[in-house]
Amino acid sequence: MKENTTSSSSLSNKTFYVENLGCSKNQVDAETIIAALKQAGWEYCDSPDRAELLIVNTCGFIQSAKEESIQTIFDYRKAYPDRKVLAAGCFAERYNEELLHMIPELDGVFGNKAPVKIADMIPGILGGEKPVYMPKADLTVPERKDFFNFKGSAFVKISEGCNNRCNFCAIPLIKGDLQSRSMDDILEEIKTLLNKGVFEINMVAQDLANYGLDKGKRVLIELLKQISTMKGDFWLRLLYIHPDHFPMEILQLLKDDSRFLPYFDIPFQHADKSILSRMGRKGDRETYLKLIETLRTDFPHGVIRSSIMCGFPGETKKSFAELRGFLIEAHLDWVGFFTYSREEGTEAYNYRGRLGTKLAAKKSGKQRSELEDLQQQITEEQMERFVGKELTLIIEEKVEGEVLYLSRSYFQAPEVDGLVVLRAEGLEAGDIVRARIIKRNGVDLEAVLVNPQ
Repeated sequence: MKENTTSSSSLSNKTFYVENLGCSKNQVDAETIIAALKQAGWEYCDSPDRAELLIVNTCGFIQSAKEESIQTIFDYRKAYPDRKVLAAGCFAERYNEELLHMIPELDGVFGNKAPVKIADMIPGILGGEKPVYMPKADLTVPERKDFFNFKGSAFVKISEGCNNRCNFCAIPLIKGDLQSRSMDDILEEIKTLLNKGVFEINMVAQDLANYGLDKGKRVLIELLKQISTMKGDFWLRLLYIHPDHFPMEILQLLKDDSRFLPYFDIPFQHADKSILSRMGRKGDRETYLKLIETLRTDFPHGVIRSSIMCGFPGETKKSFAELRGFLIEAHLDWVGFFTYSREEGTEAYNYRGRLGTKLAAKKSGKQRSELEDLQQQITEEQMERFVGKELTLIIEEKVEGEVLYLSRSYFQAPEVDGLVVLRAEGLEAGDIVRARIIKRNGVDLEAVLVNPQ
């Protein structure tokens, strides 16, 4: 990022830009920040060059995310030396006032539990006070009009925090205990999005299955039943359901309403029982394979995404082989791999069976690469089954200078899965079309319109 030469004196004094890092849940927070500041009279800029206030919505889940957050803050400070730079999000929440000592170049630190309240701290920033503001939780989501993903698609967060307490995970340290949004608020938000022309609703949380548990009982099924009464054509995709309490009742709902996508995002993390136990999880290879078999039997056209951790303390050649064998047998459609990150405050932080940092990182990296290569082959095999099929696509964007569009179908979640490259003309982002898949190219697919105009 090069230093910008635009003087702050030539800028409007109520302009801001948001750089979002991290997951889809962080994205919802960033969009909430934008909506809240616009309600307070600020102008949102689509480029940092025109903005007086630069907000970095950070991620602090694992070491690599923290490093990216720090580097991004430094990059913005260097490129825009006369602007105000504010750290928000998970990394800011986790280290709060300490972050100002770590990065004194910051002009303020804002936590992640109430993004709707960001405007409360702005006067202090503009006054040169370098405030640290960690408000209590407020799950209010104002009407969002600016989205980071493509037109026609939106994430809806139904809860914050987590009660699962996996031994490797810092999320409860950052986000706190589970707090569920009211069902009425969620339903109203979805109705508003659909009325604005959004076609794809991606429902997110730290664990969707636990929605409502903080208020007495799990009520995800009741929420979905309410959504199923809404009129119109749309997609609803459920992202992230913990395998240890996967709600089997959900399957009938998906069968009854074709708008509920047979896309199962289940973070298995591992398959060896001893490793899963050390992680604070109850599952094992056979239990997970049985769940996968049930999903595949009930939804032959469905897809399963998961996440897998490499290098957890105590992992042996035998447990790694168990994991590798699981991936071969499970034949998952999409898998995201990440390397164990030793996070202070977690149960696993002081676990034995951990190699020296550099040696562990090298070993974990090699294992991760091996599994990624394996899964690449599996995903390519899984995608082959769609060749020749006629599918509904949502258009994301046009390929500049080409008669091509990037799009996705029901089995491809935004940002993390593959794409369908569509040969067509005259389309716009957010358009919904029918197309026939003609070819696989790696994990992506190629398609042509059915009955083009």
